[in-house]
Amino acid sequence: MKALDFDVLELDLEREADRIASHVRDSTARVLHKRGLVVAISGGIDSSCCAALAVRALGPDRVFALILPERDSNDDSALRAGILATHLGIRSLTIDIAPALEAIGCYSERDAAVRRALPAFTDDWRFKIVIDGGTEGRVNVFKLVAESPEGEVHERTLGLSDYLQIVAATNFKQRIRKTLEYYHADRLNYAVVGTPNHLEYDQGFFVKNGDGSADIKPIAHLYKSQVYAMARHLGLPERVCNVVPTTDTYSLAQGQDEFYFALPYRQMDLALWARDHGCPATRLAEALGIDRERAEAIYADIDNKRRTTRYLHEPPILVANAWQVPAVREDRVAEQGHAH
Repeated sequence: MKALDFDVLELDLEREADRIASHVRDSTARVLHKRGLVVAISGGIDSSCCAALAVRALGPDRVFALILPERDSNDDSALRAGILATHLGIRSLTIDIAPALEAIGCYSERDAAVRRALPAFTDDWRFKIVIDGGTEGRVNVFKLVAESPEGEVHERTLGLSDYLQIVAATNFKQRIRKTLEYYHADRLNYAVVGTPNHLEYDQGFFVKNGDGSADIKPIAHLYKSQVYAMARHLGLPERVCNVVPTTDTYSLAQGQDEFYFALPYRQMDLALWARDHGCPATRLAEALGIDRERAEAIYADIDNKRRTTRYLHEPPILVANAWQVPAVREDRVAEQGHAH
């Protein structure tokens, strides 16, 4: 049996770019019946690649970009997004969403929960949340990592209610952004592009009715490393192609592997591919240079995230019409009569 390696993630990038562009073009016109596409670009690799594919599908005149920074965004993110919009030749609009987030309680509710865990925390501190335990076979716990203005780092394990409040308040960011995306999509008669890659989509790394909401998701089938390769193939600026993936959500820089995946994206891509293709844990262990127990824990973490985030993919649950109920009862009566 051939050893598992990263070659399994290689793509015919030109062919795949054409296939995606064709699908986006046909879906926009014939399924969604829209004139163009709105893409919120963060300066990260996923949204940049989506914007480039949208341009390949429809041309620059029918793609509208939104740049939506807030108080905790890295200044370089908006700068990269602007460089990308210029590179692609698309219209763009920058809106600072911090006032809206402040008015709705995003920062105050979040910081109140942080102060319960760390009373010394004040507005001039920076912080992030990190995950620990899942890929070592232990129960996942979430930790608060905060840095004072003097550079002292403090770490606290978060209680469930504080963790949930911090995440719930932070999710306002994705939901306010999506509200603006749909406002501009409605006024232009455009559709909204969602930007998750396969790793994020499969593992539920998105906010329901936030960044998870969209009319079309062009790269939800591509692993993160494939998105990086696609960005280079499409000729995007080096500054975009070399960006390190972060959540750009908290005031301290936070890698996606710190908060959610617990493995760097390239290794995580291979682990997910191996799980999807039925590779035993021993093959993944050999490929990643880890022991079998760790590989089994990674598989368990993948399965657990799929199970616990399945509801994010589900449509609303509906109650059956009253006229449907008698038919069900008749079936049950027939079954019971047959059994007797």
